[in-house]
Amino acid sequence: MADDVTQQVLREQAAFQLANVTKTAPQYGAITPRWLVRLLDWKPLEAGTFRRNRVDEGKAIEVTCGQVEEASLPGTYVQYEENPKEYHLSAINAVLNVHTRIPDLFNKPYDQTGEQLRLMIEHVKERQESELLNNADYGFLHSVPKPQHIKTRAGAPTPDDLDELLTKVWKEPSFFLAHPRTIAAFGRECTRRGVPPPTVTLFGSPFLTWRGVPLVPTDKIHISGKTNTSKILLLRVGERKQGCIGLFQPGLAGEQSPGLSVRFMGINNQAIASYLISLYCSSAVLTDDAIAILEDVDVGHYHEYKFESK
Repeated sequence: MADDVTQQVLREQAAFQLANVTKTAPQYGAITPRWLVRLLDWKPLEAGTFRRNRVDEGKAIEVTCGQVEEASLPGTYVQYEENPKEYHLSAINAVLNVHTRIPDLFNKPYDQTGEQLRLMIEHVKERQESELLNNADYGFLHSVPKPQHIKTRAGAPTPDDLDELLTKVWKEPSFFLAHPRTIAAFGRECTRRGVPPPTVTLFGSPFLTWRGVPLVPTDKIHISGKTNTSKILLLRVGERKQGCIGLFQPGLAGEQSPGLSVRFMGINNQAIASYLISLYCSSAVLTDDAIAILEDVDVGHYHEYKFESK
């Protein structure tokens, strides 16, 4: 019956063909705030190498207190480690290929090459934070001295566990670092004990804290699928505090941000333009007591709350 009705107006589907559709730039769900990169102090290097000099703690430095009359003062000096550790910058590279036909024909409203580069740079920066934590040579998870390792008392992360971790980095601790599910597990244990952790605002975002130290989330500290456990790091950051620092190479050709550059590599005979994205970074722990780790953290423990009706 409807087919027999004479059409009197332009239909919406046909009219839509002349409309300009409002669209977003490509959304990339893997992008995170990368709090670790923001909170670290970054030191520029020369020649891509950083030498960490330390005092030889085994050589006692003699001093006197309460000199008696003309007693001789002992001569002493400060001994340095003769074979200091050196850190070398690690490179994260990617090559972006874009057919020249794409930006020639489809470059509005968004710059096609610019969007591809933006997303590639975000991916490289995500990898940077992952390497800062998990790299076998310089990642913080692999840089914790043995005396700075502790385990949970009962699996789930409790206030007692974090208090114990704070005794390992008691000189001006900067922040805890943990997976979001680990932080949630700690929140549950605090709620269970009636001591909900206060919050603090950093960079416009709220963070849970314990003893005034923020718990910073990152998905780069992984959760073991077999045991449902993870880890919590505690760091002191900054060279002045003899803490943990990030390392980068300044003054790169095509520098987009500290340590990151984008360089045009040319167009081949297939009309494909190539761009090299390079990021140079590393990290260093200046003193042993600048970092500690809580291991075997159970993130899957929940409590049942029973409420009695009046």
